[in-house]
Amino acid sequence: RKLSPTLQELEVKVLDRRMCNNSRFWKGGIGPAMICFQGLHRGSAPAQCHPPPSQGDSGSPLVCGKRPAVAGVMSFSSKKPTDPLKPPVATSTVKYKKWIQKTLR
Repeated sequence: RKLSPTLQELEVKVLDRRMCNNSRFWKGGIGPAMICFQGLHRGSAPAQCHPPPSQGDSGSPLVCGKRPAVAGVMSFSSKKPTDPLKPPVATSTVKYKKWIQKTLR
């Protein structure tokens, strides 16, 4: 795939972790420090977060809120990032806030 010279974003909806751990989805592989989400079609309800749109973007930020803040770091997705039964997953930065602050000092 060709890399884009411009920053990309995708509006998403954060999914319930219990649903993402369902046997039809990630089968229990989503832990408490993970955020599971799905992309929204244009014209749908306003989204909460903006992550990178596809596989190969691990380490990119998941940004949320009216005053944008990093809520997570892109972790993994299925081979086909648009697969509705394997939604992309980010690691929550909130769970690691103290460690991040300590490390940055």
